[in-house]
Amino acid sequence: MGDVAYRIVLDGLWFGEGPRWQNQRLWFSDMHGHRVISTDLEGDLRTEAEMIDDEPSGLGWLPDGSLLIVAMETQQLRTITSDGVMAVHADLSSVARGSLNDMIVARDGTAYVGDMGHRIQEGGERHPGQTIAVRADGSWFVAADELESPNGHILTPDEHTLLIAESAAARISAFDRAANGTLSNRRIYASLQPSSGGPPFAPPDGICLDAEGAVWVADPIGARVFRALPGGETTHEYRIDGLIPVACVLGGVDRRTLLICAAADWRRDEVRKSPSGIIAAIDVEIPGVGRP
Repeated sequence: MGDVAYRIVLDGLWFGEGPRWQNQRLWFSDMHGHRVISTDLEGDLRTEAEMIDDEPSGLGWLPDGSLLIVAMETQQLRTITSDGVMAVHADLSSVARGSLNDMIVARDGTAYVGDMGHRIQEGGERHPGQTIAVRADGSWFVAADELESPNGHILTPDEHTLLIAESAAARISAFDRAANGTLSNRRIYASLQPSSGGPPFAPPDGICLDAEGAVWVADPIGARVFRALPGGETTHEYRIDGLIPVACVLGGVDRRTLLICAAADWRRDEVRKSPSGIIAAIDVEIPGVGRP
């Protein structure tokens, strides 16, 4: 545990979030840069979309290949049409209680969008968070409520289980997912343990799953990424030169490359002082499975 040899895939970012491995490229939102980026592992960067009026976060794809993007503060799920125009796929402002954040999209096009229950950058009153399911046709329903700041979402390979990182509760919760997209049988998948000698709380941000059922967790308060087994035991823990990891995904040809979004700070006003964000890569033994 501790420091690890890593390589930098990209630097000079404002704040990377929502990493996804798709079509042999890493896709992510440069949130405070108001854009969606893709890159190969050699740093061949492409700007895939711009969101000037809001900050993008979670990403996914509809069955026809259309990109879905969470628009955090307007509380919308947007899509990029075939002619490159950004359109509203679902307006969730009537149901959302706070900033929308991370998301995962199933093979049938059902998107599970996390509502944090409060405005992330503004503070203020906190409400219970929720995960909102948006069908491929744009209709929606509340799939899970009374969540503690729902953040990263995972779908297992069979898509029968949805995992949700509850940042304010330091845990990952699991739900059974039915064929119609509804969720049931809520339970704790892992109670996350703080780092030895670090802050006494381990809030999960972005997460991803490996073939042994372990979850890689980005922990911005503890300034680390760590691997937690079902139940919560930590097997690996890595730090990246004082930067705070906020999200991670297992990618690369064999999905044995842990790709990490990290920056010097998460607060918008601090981030906008200097583009400190990076994408770091660490080689791991157990390959990734499921989505992301």
